[in-house]
Amino acid sequence: MKLKNTSLLLLATLFASVIQAQSIDLGRGELPVTVPESYDGSEPTPLIVLLHGYTSSGQRQDSYFRVSNLADDYGFFLVAPDGTREPGGDQNRFWNASDACCNFYGTEVDDSGYLSSIIDEMKDRYNVDDNRVYLIGHSNGGFMSFRMAYEHSETIAAIASLAGANHMEERDAPASPVHILQIHGTNDETIAFQGGDIQDNRYPGALASVRRWASYNGCNQQRAVGRELRDLEASLPGHESGVLKYEIGCKPGGSAELWTISAGTHVPVLSDSFAAQIVEWLYAHPKAEASFAD
Repeated sequence: MKLKNTSLLLLATLFASVIQAQSIDLGRGELPVTVPESYDGSEPTPLIVLLHGYTSSGQRQDSYFRVSNLADDYGFFLVAPDGTREPGGDQNRFWNASDACCNFYGTEVDDSGYLSSIIDEMKDRYNVDDNRVYLIGHSNGGFMSFRMAYEHSETIAAIASLAGANHMEERDAPASPVHILQIHGTNDETIAFQGGDIQDNRYPGALASVRRWASYNGCNQQRAVGRELRDLEASLPGHESGVLKYEIGCKPGGSAELWTISAGTHVPVLSDSFAAQIVEWLYAHPKAEASFAD
């Protein structure tokens, strides 16, 4: 009996140490982890990885999107890592996401592997819901979210990209379906809504990115749904953003959606409900294997 009690005490001590671990380090410095106050390790908990834009940081991106403010209300982990700094110029932080954006010095940094290791470490330390691993990215972080969805499709349930873009070249479909949300302003002069190039490397437009993933996910592109309006931009009147959904005929666990901010720019003035709308969309799009009641 004494041995059993000792073992239980040891397990409780080890569990408490995990709960108190509010940061991880995968070789690029300490990375803060937002843990919801309700978390006790007994229930699988969603994980959101927030990816910043070129020149920014995880902390600054969260200050803009305000996703961590919702962690307690919705009950998710949040990690907002930093990309590496460029070896020259202003030494801006970046993600090595695609030919177009934004590895301008041609470094060999493996951001896809690094972000995958963050997800693995979070699963080792916490009770992460395997069916609800999500990415949110802005600009360069959006490009990186698309790359992660393609290269780690078995792990990622859904991504939400603001002003990012998919890869340009033709590829076979990834191994597993992934839910894709692209949000883009029609007046974006940095990453053009219709597509463009950065240093002569082309990237696809918002609709092309979404339609590519609709194809990957086996969706019927002739039966898109587009009747919904959303309020995403605080400085524009009314519900300025149109919604186009490819969700008919898709493989289980896959869909593709475009939220178009009419007259929206690259860094829109986000509505008070923007972050909640993203989180709720992610929650509605788990991996196909998930079975839960909302």
